[in-house]
Amino acid sequence: MENQRTIAAVSTPQAPGGIGIVRISGSDARQVADLVFRSKSGKRIAELKGYRALFGAVYTGNGEKLDDVVALFFASPRSYTGEDVVELSCHGGLYVTKRLLQEVLAAGAVPAGPGEFTRRAFLNGKMDLTQAESVMQLIGASGEQAARAAEAASSGVLSRKIGRVRQALLGLSAHLAAWADFPEEEVPEVEEGELTGGLHKAEEELSDLLAGFDTGRAYREGLKTVIAGRPNAGKSTLMNLLSGCERSIVTEYAGTTRDVVEDTVLLGGVPLRLADTAGIRETEDPVESIGVAAAKERLKTAQLVLAVFDSSQELSSEDRELMDSLKGIPAVAVVNKTDLPAKLEDSVIRNNFRHVAYLSASSGEGLESLKKEVSEILDIEHFDPADGVLSTERQRQDANRALKAVKEALEALKLGLTYDAVTVCVEDAISALSSLIGERVSDEIIDQVFEEFCVGK
Repeated sequence: MENQRTIAAVSTPQAPGGIGIVRISGSDARQVADLVFRSKSGKRIAELKGYRALFGAVYTGNGEKLDDVVALFFASPRSYTGEDVVELSCHGGLYVTKRLLQEVLAAGAVPAGPGEFTRRAFLNGKMDLTQAESVMQLIGASGEQAARAAEAASSGVLSRKIGRVRQALLGLSAHLAAWADFPEEEVPEVEEGELTGGLHKAEEELSDLLAGFDTGRAYREGLKTVIAGRPNAGKSTLMNLLSGCERSIVTEYAGTTRDVVEDTVLLGGVPLRLADTAGIRETEDPVESIGVAAAKERLKTAQLVLAVFDSSQELSSEDRELMDSLKGIPAVAVVNKTDLPAKLEDSVIRNNFRHVAYLSASSGEGLESLKKEVSEILDIEHFDPADGVLSTERQRQDANRALKAVKEALEALKLGLTYDAVTVCVEDAISALSSLIGERVSDEIIDQVFEEFCVGK
């Protein structure tokens, strides 16, 4: 019943802009729009064919002109939601768009819920669930690679990738079922080698899909990145270089940074959620010691560490302590101040870090070296976001369920269990993949997906 309502919402950001759009969707979209809109030509929206526009104005209930407007009509089923859709484009003032929405609601529409336009598109078969989820991924993309991944999913690349695995498993399941249920018919015998090969291929494709999840998440959400090092190694100067502005105070005095300074930057297309921390050293200053403790805590949860060393100084006990604390943590050794005479024991750095970048944070020389090392840590060279990437925890869990079921099917074959047991496992994998693309999914899951959307999309 809810999908039979005609809904409306502001579909542009809640901020002043050049244009504001109120979107109306449902069987009464044209009739509702005609109650507030009058075209210059005298033509009504209800008379339009799909993909036509009219210029005119919108009026309040007492006949007062509110604004000049362009009305654009998209006819069912060839619209975003699969329903009749009218978009009223007015000037982008906050008052005008909100008042226009009020008039549309007074004319008979009801307020759209979070993501309700996209939800209707999913329910009306205009897209599957992975494509629907890509809408918010595209809106929230903070860099080129994240946008490419979202666009690929929106275009159905991920769906087709999952669909191929699912279709192959359906073929195996159908053959197993036919062989078991119709022994008197001339059904080709199930060849164990062929069955094993098909399952191994599904296992490989699902494993590859899951392997790209963490890298894809790094592009979408950014990496929690800590800039660490002893005092005066150049951490704050590096922070300012990456931020492109004076985010951290830089002086010649050790211990200037007392708190954690944060910013998000793009480095080689990867969002880094940077934290410039206090210099790690023993200190009797009670305020600085709090900053040092905070720096050490940040290191424990960091997804990436930029460990800064002063190339113009010999390694100190603080440097060595930092190196020891980073065992098992993805890190790049940033050998800073390369514009000064070198005193640093480079061989020690090389022995402790797989990734080393040499630069002068004060001049920016060598920044490309740092980008290269960060890219190698993320294995960006072998990651193609346009190839179809899992983008949500829901998708990852369903893919994991499918992979687990495929592995169980292979184990059942290895143990010599009956084909009935194998069939159950294969069907579990198919069910998980069907859930992933939204073909077999509960209303509760659908609600969870769309409650994260903004209103108006």
